[in-house]
Parts: sequence; C-alpha cells; structure tokens
Amino acid sequence: MYGFGTWLNLPFETVLERVTQALQAEGFGVLTDIDMQATMKAKLNADMQPYRILGACNPPMAHRALETDPEVGLLLPCNVVIRQLPDHRIHVSFMDPAAVLRLVNHPGIDELAGEVKTRLQRVCDSLTD
Repeated sequence: MYGFGTWLNLPFETVLERVTQALQAEGFGVLTDIDMQATMKAKLNADMQPYRILGACNPPMAHRALETDPEVGLLLPCNVVIRQLPDHRIHVSFMDPAAVLRLVNHPGIDELAGEVKTRLQRVCDSLTD
C-alpha cells in the first residue's frame, strides 16, 4: 500500500481548508495545488468531480532527505489528494512516505520517512467531521 486516508461528509472547500491548516500545524506548506477538475475541463473538455492534488513539503525534513540523497527530490513532495465522489462524500488520501522512500537505499532515510509518516498520519487523524 502506498497511501492512507479518511472519508469526510463536509463541503469540498471546507475539507480543502481543513487539510491545508492541519498540514501547516505539522510544519508542512503546500508547494503545489493542482486542480484536476479544472485541468481536465480545460485540456480535454472532460467533466469530473472536484479533485485536487496538494504537494506538501516540510522544509526541514525535505532538507534532511536531500542531504542524505540529492536524487530523493524525485520522490518529493508528499502528495495529498482531496477528491469528491458523486454522492458528495470526500476522500482525503496521503502518500505514505515510508512506502515511497523504501526506494532510497541510504542509511537514515527509513527513520526520516517514519517521522514524516507520523506527521501526515496526525494530519489525517485530525480531519474529523
């Protein structure tokens, strides 16, 4: 498994705001915000439910990872997906950094990945209705 998540019964924009605030509380900033719904409409004229991909980054932890292995940037940032289903339920998914960073074969990266996962899990757990 390469991710974990939670279900919410709140308006999409409310969830987006809660996720962003909870990430900030754990030291993450949102570097990228990709609106897949708008992109698919603009590029393919395809309709889809609201779907956002947030590229979350905790600068001190990213710096530690990059010092360990400069190529680890290929696996950054930690993506968070917020998507709405047709019944209006919202699913928030978090990339599991421990699963992804297993690809890196450097001492210390497993410990760092565990720290990042713990923080992201706290964000996930804080998103209650």
